Amino acid sequence: MPELPEVEVTRRGVAPHIEGRTVRAVVLRRAGLRWPFPPALPQLLAGRKVLSTGRRGKYLLVHFAHGTLIIHLGMSGHLRVMAPGIAPEKHDHFDLEVDSPDGRQVLRMKDPRRFGAVLWHDAADGDLEHHILLRELGVEPLEAGFSGKLLYDQTRQRSAPVKQVLLAGDIVVGVGNIYASESLFRAGINPKTPARRISLARYEKLAQAVREILAEAIVQGGSTLRDFISVNGQSGYFQQTYFVYDRTGVPCRVCAAPIRQIKQGQRSTFYCVNCQK
Repeated sequence: MPELPEVEVTRRGVAPHIEGRTVRAVVLRRAGLRWPFPPALPQLLAGRKVLSTGRRGKYLLVHFAHGTLIIHLGMSGHLRVMAPGIAPEKHDHFDLEVDSPDGRQVLRMKDPRRFGAVLWHDAADGDLEHHILLRELGVEPLEAGFSGKLLYDQTRQRSAPVKQVLLAGDIVVGVGNIYASESLFRAGINPKTPARRISLARYEKLAQAVREILAEAIVQGGSTLRDFISVNGQSGYFQQTYFVYDRTGVPCRVCAAPIRQIKQGQRSTFYCVNCQK
């Protein structure tokens, strides 16, 4: 599944092509994906200008004066910018056609597994942060509200393993499986450690590691995750720098001990028993 860096890479790729542009048409090629498409979306957006783009966790946001388009890439979705008139392929489910200096451009969503979403939050329904998909999300890890103290304060009563707490998304949002494993390695914390047993000092190291790992992944275009490619059709290459993720049995880059793999909450966790205590 595309994680926060992949969604941010997508946002940055999309933004220059749609921000400040007027929507000319919306094409819906099926009734919906994970949830139904808003049936009135073509009428809601036609003739309206895209004010800006944003991101909340793994949700891509396209802001208009009268509301916000909420896009989730699901397990295998991605967005591409292309010229109009290119015939859609089998799993191309959604088009947003906008004006461009050269005429028009199409933002097209492909989602083979159909776990993604295209939804609408009307400004008349209140603040976007109160949307049912966004209101329970934790702080953004790349913004000022995220810190080791926040992690420490919010985990004093949590006996769940720290890796699971990172993935839960209610304290900090968007730290998915890959980047949680890599961040815990950089901070030297065993992913099985109960969250409430980690000290403030170690949480400060973890918060810094999360910020660094996510920022590095964004610069490198994210990771190649199954079908994920960026808007320009290129795959990310952060996976080439993994220290633990998907390296079961391979020598640790630091101490040469074999990387271990375990299951936590139906997800694979990778770690070094020597470097992570």
